[in-house]
Amino acid sequence: MARSTQGMDDKIIALEERIAHLSTMLDEMSDEMARQGREIDVLTRRVAMLMQREAEREADHGGTIPLADQKPPHW
Repeated sequence: MARSTQGMDDKIIALEERIAHLSTMLDEMSDEMARQGREIDVLTRRVAMLMQREAEREADHGGTIPLADQKPPHW
């Protein structure tokens, strides 16, 4: 029985190590996703700002419909 108990202990230790590793990976992935979410938010705001600036520039130069709102010629 001592061998059986030792084998079970080894399996439990291996599982605990694996769980610890997966937990660390999950935390790292969560941190990375949060960072990427913040970066996407910044980039989305920048694109909106640039589109607004371009629409204003086109309106200031006599454009009737901002280029971003125009349908392509093949439509």
